[in-house]
Amino acid sequence: MRRTAARAGAVVDVPAPQTEQAAGPEQTGGAPAPAPMAQRLRTEFPFELPRGYVDDSGTVHRDGVMRLATARDELIPLRDVRVQENPAYLSVVLLGRVVTRLGTLAMVHDGVVENMFASDLAFLQDFYRQVNAEGHTRAAVQCPHCSEPFEVELGGSRLGES
Repeated sequence: MRRTAARAGAVVDVPAPQTEQAAGPEQTGGAPAPAPMAQRLRTEFPFELPRGYVDDSGTVHRDGVMRLATARDELIPLRDVRVQENPAYLSVVLLGRVVTRLGTLAMVHDGVVENMFASDLAFLQDFYRQVNAEGHTRAAVQCPHCSEPFEVELGGSRLGES
């Protein structure tokens, strides 16, 4: 298993899901069925904090990148003593794992997230839900007055809960 930090804007080739078994040569007149095209899976998402993290030297960092969370990212924080003592700390530890870049900081960790303004923390929690829910928090609705279709964002559960 390779454990390296992902690059900003990382994209991974993933085979397209197959819903039917490919036809063999005898079913296609002797020619093999073409292989499905690979889909591009986006694994990192840029963001801009509403206020920005202020480091010890007074520099404000607003632009960052968040990667998709893994099951491990959601499980490891549950073993953290701070999370066991205060479950609200889960989002701080989890975001410290999935935010891969913030401004010019050399490293982002839970200590950085812990010292963010509350509005920036709330922004990252919401962004985490959007990125990792892959659109499952949106619902298609229709205006009762004009019948125009549109999407609404539904409220999700707490960060780190599935």
